Amino acid sequence: MRTLATLTLSLLAGLATAGTGAPDTRTPDQIVRETADSLASQIKGRQEQLAANPSELYKLVDETFLPVFDTDYSGRLVLGKHWRTASPAQRQEFIDAFYDFLLRSYARYVLRFEKNKVQILPGPGGPPDPQRAVVKTEMQLEDGTKLPVHYSLHQTEKGWRAFDVRIEGISYVQNYRNQFSAEIGAKGIDAVIARLKTDAARVTTSAPGAGSSK
Repeated sequence: MRTLATLTLSLLAGLATAGTGAPDTRTPDQIVRETADSLASQIKGRQEQLAANPSELYKLVDETFLPVFDTDYSGRLVLGKHWRTASPAQRQEFIDAFYDFLLRSYARYVLRFEKNKVQILPGPGGPPDPQRAVVKTEMQLEDGTKLPVHYSLHQTEKGWRAFDVRIEGISYVQNYRNQFSAEIGAKGIDAVIARLKTDAARVTTSAPGAGSSK
């Protein structure tokens, strides 16, 4: 589902964190709300410049996306049963290759992010779960349709970190786990890692009309 993957990275990129030292003490709702504002301010008025300079766009997305997204935990969930049979080196190589593939493939869609088109919905009543949380939002599309987007976060030693997104009920983790499971079973994890690296190296990442690729 290319549409799911496209929306996933662009939406997750809105989850930037401001802190780099002490553990992040913000609540999941605060992380989503405050960093959506941060992302919007970083790209405001720079869309054409960033679209024409993929390396600069990659840097912005990487610095915004990586600090608050638990790539290791998400990668483990994506690999599913294959995590147990993969070596530590294979696990890390898969996580790095998969992240780089997503970054290069979908970074340009971050340029479409508009904070005034994202609404954070009220959370459930009752005491919060100290280990897991879901932040529910709605994103308004160009045709006026409201798209439900639910962020899953878990508590880590660094604070709350995102690890999954559900768009219209479809999980980012589950979607990619389904894609990779059969391929790993048939060809092995090293072949999948090699394909991800190849795809990342040749994918076109510039916005339409920018005329740049990497």
